[in-house]
Amino acid sequence: MKQVLIEQYGTPWEVARCAEVPDVGAPEADEVVFDVLAFPINPADLWFCKGSYRLRPPLPATPGAECVGRVTAAGAAVRHVKPGDLVINLQRENWTQRRKVKGSDAIPLPAGIDLRQAAMVRINPPTAALMLSDFVDLKGGEWVIQNVANSAVGRLAIVLAHQRGLRTVNIVRRPALADELRQLGADLVLVDGDDLVERVARETGGAKVRLGLEAIGGAASGRVADCLADDGTLVHYGSMSGQNPDVNRSNFIYRGVRLTGFMLGRFLARRTPEKIREIYADLARQVMEGRLFAPVDTVYPIDGIKEALLHADKGGRNGKILVAPNGPI
Repeated sequence: MKQVLIEQYGTPWEVARCAEVPDVGAPEADEVVFDVLAFPINPADLWFCKGSYRLRPPLPATPGAECVGRVTAAGAAVRHVKPGDLVINLQRENWTQRRKVKGSDAIPLPAGIDLRQAAMVRINPPTAALMLSDFVDLKGGEWVIQNVANSAVGRLAIVLAHQRGLRTVNIVRRPALADELRQLGADLVLVDGDDLVERVARETGGAKVRLGLEAIGGAASGRVADCLADDGTLVHYGSMSGQNPDVNRSNFIYRGVRLTGFMLGRFLARRTPEKIREIYADLARQVMEGRLFAPVDTVYPIDGIKEALLHADKGGRNGKILVAPNGPI
Protein backbone atom coordinates (compact mmCIF):
# COMPACT_ATOMS: atom_id res chain seq x y z
CA MET A 1 0.00 0.00 0.00
CA LYS A 2 1.01 3.64 -0.40
CA GLN A 3 1.93 5.86 2.51
CA VAL A 4 3.51 9.30 2.87
CA LEU A 5 6.85 9.29 4.68
CA ILE A 6 9.23 12.01 5.78
CA GLU A 7 12.79 10.87 6.45
CA GLN A 8 14.13 14.23 7.52
CA TYR A 9 12.57 17.47 8.66
CA GLY A 10 12.58 20.36 6.22
CA THR A 11 10.59 21.98 3.42
CA PRO A 12 7.44 19.82 3.26
CA TRP A 13 7.30 19.20 -0.49
CA GLU A 14 11.00 18.34 -0.50
CA VAL A 15 11.06 15.93 2.45
CA ALA A 16 7.72 14.13 1.95
CA ARG A 17 7.45 11.22 -0.48
CA CYS A 18 4.89 8.59 -1.37
CA ALA A 19 6.32 5.16 -0.53
CA GLU A 20 5.23 1.52 -0.85
CA VAL A 21 4.90 -0.05 2.60
CA PRO A 22 3.51 -3.35 3.95
CA ASP A 23 -0.24 -3.62 4.47
CA VAL A 24 -1.56 -3.09 7.99
CA GLY A 25 -2.97 -6.63 8.26
CA ALA A 26 -6.07 -7.89 10.02
CA PRO A 27 -7.41 -6.24 13.20
CA GLU A 28 -7.10 -7.66 16.69
CA ALA A 29 -10.28 -8.02 18.75
CA ASP A 30 -10.28 -4.36 19.83
CA GLU A 31 -9.09 -2.85 16.53
CA VAL A 32 -10.57 -1.44 13.34
CA VAL A 33 -9.09 -1.39 9.84
CA PHE A 34 -10.29 1.23 7.37
CA ASP A 35 -9.41 2.52 3.91
CA VAL A 36 -8.49 6.21 4.03
CA LEU A 37 -10.75 7.99 1.55
CA ALA A 38 -9.51 11.54 2.03
CA PHE A 39 -7.33 13.68 4.25
CA PRO A 40 -6.75 17.45 4.38
CA ILE A 41 -3.42 19.24 4.59
CA ASN A 42 -3.58 21.49 7.65
CA PRO A 43 -1.07 24.11 8.82
CA ALA A 44 -0.06 21.80 11.67
CA ASP A 45 0.82 19.12 9.12
CA LEU A 46 3.16 21.53 7.35
CA TRP A 47 4.77 22.41 10.69
CA PHE A 48 5.11 18.69 11.41
CA CYS A 49 7.04 18.17 8.16
CA LYS A 50 9.26 21.16 8.95
CA GLY A 51 10.04 19.83 12.42
CA SER A 52 8.55 22.90 14.08
CA TYR A 53 5.44 21.19 15.49
CA ARG A 54 5.21 20.11 19.13
CA LEU A 55 5.53 16.46 18.05
CA ARG A 56 8.84 15.28 16.60
CA PRO A 57 8.63 11.49 16.33
CA PRO A 58 11.58 9.31 15.29
CA LEU A 59 12.04 9.29 11.53
CA PRO A 60 10.83 8.03 9.14
CA ALA A 61 7.39 9.25 10.17
CA THR A 62 3.97 9.71 8.59
CA PRO A 63 2.12 13.03 8.98
CA GLY A 64 -1.61 13.50 9.10
CA ALA A 65 -3.79 14.66 11.97
CA GLU A 66 -7.14 13.79 10.39
CA CYS A 67 -8.90 11.81 7.69
CA VAL A 68 -12.14 10.07 6.77
CA GLY A 69 -12.21 6.35 6.02
CA ARG A 70 -14.46 3.39 5.33
CA VAL A 71 -14.21 0.39 7.65
CA THR A 72 -13.06 -2.81 5.96
CA ALA A 73 -12.73 -5.00 9.07
CA ALA A 74 -13.60 -4.72 12.77
CA GLY A 75 -12.40 -6.91 15.65
CA ALA A 76 -14.81 -9.09 17.58
CA ALA A 77 -14.87 -6.73 20.59
CA VAL A 78 -15.76 -3.65 18.54
CA ARG A 79 -19.47 -2.90 18.70
CA HIS A 80 -19.99 0.71 17.58
CA VAL A 81 -18.71 0.39 13.97
CA LYS A 82 -18.83 -2.35 11.33
CA PRO A 83 -17.48 -2.93 7.81
CA GLY A 84 -18.86 -0.35 5.40
CA ASP A 85 -19.24 2.39 8.00
CA LEU A 86 -17.62 5.78 7.54
CA VAL A 87 -15.29 6.83 10.35
CA ILE A 88 -12.90 9.52 11.42
CA ASN A 89 -9.83 8.63 13.46
CA LEU A 90 -8.67 10.28 16.67
CA GLN A 91 -5.05 9.21 16.09
CA ARG A 92 -2.40 10.63 13.76
CA GLU A 93 -0.33 9.15 10.90
CA ASN A 94 -3.26 9.29 8.49
CA TRP A 95 -1.48 10.11 5.22
CA THR A 96 -1.79 6.56 3.97
CA GLN A 97 -4.13 4.28 2.04
CA ARG A 98 -5.09 2.11 5.00
CA ARG A 99 -5.09 2.45 8.80
CA LYS A 100 -5.44 0.08 11.72
CA VAL A 101 -6.43 1.72 15.03
CA LYS A 102 -8.02 0.90 18.35
CA GLY A 103 -11.77 0.69 18.06
CA SER A 104 -12.17 3.49 20.60
CA ASP A 105 -10.33 5.85 18.22
CA ALA A 106 -12.72 5.20 15.33
CA ILE A 107 -15.65 7.63 15.46
CA PRO A 108 -18.62 6.76 13.24
CA LEU A 109 -20.07 9.22 10.75
CA PRO A 110 -23.50 8.96 9.10
CA ALA A 111 -23.81 7.30 5.72
CA GLY A 112 -24.24 9.79 2.91
CA ILE A 113 -22.14 12.56 4.40
CA ASP A 114 -20.09 14.43 1.81
CA LEU A 115 -16.65 12.82 1.91
CA ARG A 116 -14.77 16.05 1.29
CA GLN A 117 -16.48 17.71 4.23
CA ALA A 118 -16.15 14.58 6.35
CA ALA A 119 -12.38 14.64 5.87
CA MET A 120 -12.33 17.98 7.72
CA VAL A 121 -14.68 17.16 10.61
CA ARG A 122 -12.09 15.81 13.03
CA ILE A 123 -10.27 19.00 14.08
CA ASN A 124 -11.64 22.39 13.04
CA PRO A 125 -15.37 22.01 13.84
CA PRO A 126 -14.88 20.75 17.43
CA THR A 127 -12.11 23.30 17.94
CA ALA A 128 -14.49 26.14 17.11
CA ALA A 129 -17.36 24.58 19.09
CA LEU A 130 -15.40 23.88 22.27
CA MET A 131 -13.63 27.24 22.33
CA LEU A 132 -17.05 28.88 22.31
CA SER A 133 -18.33 26.73 25.17
CA ASP A 134 -15.49 25.67 27.47
CA PHE A 135 -14.01 28.98 28.64
CA VAL A 136 -16.74 31.57 29.18
CA ASP A 137 -20.44 30.99 29.83
CA LEU A 138 -21.73 33.35 27.17
CA LYS A 139 -25.38 34.32 26.88
CA GLY A 140 -27.32 35.20 23.74
CA GLY A 141 -26.51 38.66 22.48
CA GLU A 142 -22.96 38.74 23.88
CA TRP A 143 -19.95 39.45 21.69
CA VAL A 144 -16.95 37.27 20.77
CA ILE A 145 -13.90 38.72 19.05
CA GLN A 146 -11.54 36.67 16.89
CA ASN A 147 -8.67 37.19 14.48
CA VAL A 148 -7.87 34.95 11.45
CA ALA A 149 -11.63 35.10 10.91
CA ASN A 150 -11.21 33.86 7.33
CA SER A 151 -9.53 30.64 8.42
CA ALA A 152 -11.41 27.33 8.57
CA VAL A 153 -11.78 27.61 12.36
CA GLY A 154 -12.70 31.28 12.11
CA ARG A 155 -15.47 30.62 9.60
CA LEU A 156 -16.86 27.78 11.70
CA ALA A 157 -16.76 29.97 14.81
CA ILE A 158 -18.86 32.58 13.00
CA VAL A 159 -21.50 30.00 12.06
CA LEU A 160 -21.59 28.27 15.45
CA ALA A 161 -21.67 31.56 17.36
CA HIS A 162 -24.52 32.80 15.17
CA GLN A 163 -26.46 29.59 15.90
CA ARG A 164 -26.07 30.26 19.63
CA GLY A 165 -27.28 33.84 19.36
CA LEU A 166 -23.80 35.28 19.91
CA ARG A 167 -22.44 38.24 17.98
CA THR A 168 -18.97 38.24 16.48
CA VAL A 169 -16.26 40.80 15.80
CA ASN A 170 -14.09 39.31 13.07
CA ILE A 171 -10.59 40.63 12.43
CA VAL A 172 -9.13 40.14 8.96
CA ARG A 173 -6.21 41.43 6.90
CA ARG A 174 -8.15 42.19 3.70
CA PRO A 175 -11.38 44.23 3.50
CA ALA A 176 -12.48 42.19 0.45
CA LEU A 177 -13.37 39.34 2.82
CA ALA A 178 -16.11 41.26 4.59
CA ASP A 179 -19.09 40.38 2.40
CA GLU A 180 -18.24 36.68 2.35
CA LEU A 181 -17.96 36.51 6.14
CA ARG A 182 -21.17 38.49 6.63
CA GLN A 183 -22.96 35.90 4.53
CA LEU A 184 -21.86 33.31 7.10
CA GLY A 185 -23.40 35.37 9.89
CA ALA A 186 -20.55 37.70 10.91
CA ASP A 187 -21.87 40.81 12.66
CA LEU A 188 -18.73 42.94 12.30
CA VAL A 189 -15.72 42.50 10.03
CA LEU A 190 -12.80 44.83 10.73
CA VAL A 191 -9.34 45.06 9.21
CA ASP A 192 -6.60 44.65 11.79
CA GLY A 193 -4.63 47.74 12.77
CA ASP A 194 -3.20 49.78 15.60
CA ASP A 195 -6.53 51.55 16.22
CA LEU A 196 -8.45 48.28 16.56
CA VAL A 197 -9.50 48.93 20.16
CA GLU A 198 -11.16 52.22 19.31
CA ARG A 199 -12.97 50.80 16.27
CA VAL A 200 -14.23 47.74 18.16
CA ALA A 201 -15.57 49.94 20.96
CA ARG A 202 -17.27 52.25 18.49
CA GLU A 203 -18.80 49.52 16.30
CA THR A 204 -20.08 47.44 19.23
CA GLY A 205 -21.45 50.43 21.09
CA GLY A 206 -18.96 49.89 23.90
CA ALA A 207 -20.10 46.31 24.51
CA LYS A 208 -18.39 44.18 27.12
CA VAL A 209 -16.51 41.57 25.07
CA ARG A 210 -15.70 38.68 27.40
CA LEU A 211 -14.15 36.13 25.01
CA GLY A 212 -11.41 36.47 22.40
CA LEU A 213 -10.08 33.75 20.08
CA GLU A 214 -6.61 34.31 18.71
CA ALA A 215 -4.32 32.33 16.38
CA ILE A 216 -1.61 34.72 15.17
CA GLY A 217 0.60 35.49 18.15
CA GLY A 218 2.92 38.45 18.53
CA ALA A 219 1.41 41.94 18.61
CA ALA A 220 -1.84 40.65 17.10
CA SER A 221 -2.52 38.79 20.36
CA GLY A 222 -2.10 42.00 22.28
CA ARG A 223 -4.54 43.90 20.09
CA VAL A 224 -7.27 41.32 20.71
CA ALA A 225 -6.52 41.32 24.45
CA ASP A 226 -6.80 45.11 24.53
CA CYS A 227 -10.31 44.81 23.06
CA LEU A 228 -11.55 42.55 25.86
CA ALA A 229 -13.52 43.71 28.85
CA ASP A 230 -12.06 43.55 32.34
CA ASP A 231 -11.82 39.90 33.48
CA GLY A 232 -12.20 38.76 29.88
CA THR A 233 -10.54 35.61 28.50
CA LEU A 234 -8.19 35.40 25.54
CA VAL A 235 -7.82 31.91 24.05
CA HIS A 236 -4.62 31.38 22.05
CA TYR A 237 -4.96 28.34 19.78
CA GLY A 238 -2.31 28.88 17.11
CA SER A 239 0.62 31.05 16.09
CA MET A 240 0.58 31.87 12.38
CA SER A 241 3.33 34.43 12.98
CA GLY A 242 5.53 31.91 14.76
CA GLN A 243 5.71 34.33 17.69
CA ASN A 244 4.56 33.97 21.27
CA PRO A 245 1.60 36.15 22.31
CA ASP A 246 2.74 39.69 23.09
CA VAL A 247 0.21 41.05 25.58
CA ASN A 248 0.76 44.12 27.72
CA ARG A 249 1.04 43.09 31.36
CA SER A 250 -1.37 45.85 32.35
CA ASN A 251 -4.13 43.66 30.92
CA PHE A 252 -3.30 41.02 33.52
CA ILE A 253 -2.41 43.19 36.50
CA TYR A 254 -4.97 45.98 36.29
CA ARG A 255 -7.79 44.48 34.25
CA GLY A 256 -7.76 40.80 35.19
CA VAL A 257 -7.66 39.54 31.59
CA ARG A 258 -6.84 35.83 31.41
CA LEU A 259 -4.60 34.38 28.69
CA THR A 260 -5.08 30.68 28.17
CA GLY A 261 -4.66 28.14 25.39
CA PHE A 262 -6.57 25.47 23.52
CA MET A 263 -5.47 22.13 22.10
CA LEU A 264 -8.27 19.86 20.93
CA GLY A 265 -6.82 16.61 22.26
CA ARG A 266 -6.49 18.03 25.75
CA PHE A 267 -10.12 19.14 25.83
CA LEU A 268 -11.49 15.94 24.32
CA ALA A 269 -9.54 13.94 26.93
CA ARG A 270 -11.74 15.52 29.61
CA ARG A 271 -14.76 13.80 28.08
CA THR A 272 -15.93 10.20 27.96
CA PRO A 273 -15.81 8.23 24.69
CA GLU A 274 -19.61 8.43 24.57
CA LYS A 275 -19.55 12.21 24.91
CA ILE A 276 -16.89 12.53 22.23
CA ARG A 277 -19.06 10.53 19.84
CA GLU A 278 -22.01 12.77 20.70
CA ILE A 279 -19.98 15.86 19.83
CA TYR A 280 -18.99 14.47 16.46
CA ALA A 281 -22.48 13.14 15.74
CA ASP A 282 -23.88 16.65 16.24
CA LEU A 283 -21.21 18.22 14.03
CA ALA A 284 -21.73 15.58 11.31
CA ARG A 285 -25.47 16.24 11.41
CA GLN A 286 -24.84 19.93 10.84
CA VAL A 287 -22.52 19.13 7.95
CA MET A 288 -25.23 16.99 6.34
CA GLU A 289 -27.77 19.77 6.85
CA GLY A 290 -25.44 22.21 5.11
CA ARG A 291 -25.04 24.35 8.21
CA LEU A 292 -21.29 23.67 8.51
CA PHE A 293 -19.22 23.85 5.36
CA ALA A 294 -15.55 24.37 4.56
CA PRO A 295 -14.50 25.22 0.99
CA VAL A 296 -12.17 22.86 -0.86
CA ASP A 297 -9.75 24.15 -3.47
CA THR A 298 -8.21 21.01 -5.01
CA VAL A 299 -8.10 17.25 -4.39
CA TYR A 300 -4.84 15.46 -5.25
CA PRO A 301 -3.97 11.75 -5.49
CA ILE A 302 -1.54 10.44 -2.89
CA ASP A 303 1.15 10.13 -5.59
CA GLY A 304 0.90 13.90 -5.97
CA ILE A 305 1.70 14.65 -2.32
CA LYS A 306 4.61 16.94 -3.19
CA GLU A 307 2.44 19.09 -5.47
CA ALA A 308 -0.35 19.04 -2.87
CA LEU A 309 1.99 20.27 -0.13
CA LEU A 310 3.38 23.04 -2.33
CA HIS A 311 -0.18 24.17 -3.15
CA ALA A 312 -1.25 24.02 0.51
CA ASP A 313 1.60 26.35 1.48
CA LYS A 314 0.59 29.03 -1.02
CA GLY A 315 -1.62 31.98 -0.23
CA GLY A 316 -4.66 32.92 -2.29
CA ARG A 317 -6.26 29.49 -2.25
CA ASN A 318 -10.04 29.14 -2.39
CA GLY A 319 -10.22 26.52 0.32
CA LYS A 320 -8.50 23.48 1.76
CA ILE A 321 -6.19 21.13 -0.14
CA LEU A 322 -7.29 17.48 0.15
CA VAL A 323 -5.66 14.19 -0.84
CA ALA A 324 -7.65 11.10 -1.89
CA PRO A 325 -5.37 8.07 -1.35
CA ASN A 326 -7.71 5.43 -2.80
CA GLY A 327 -9.12 7.15 -5.85
CA PRO A 328 -11.34 10.14 -6.68
CA ILE A 329 -13.99 11.29 -4.22
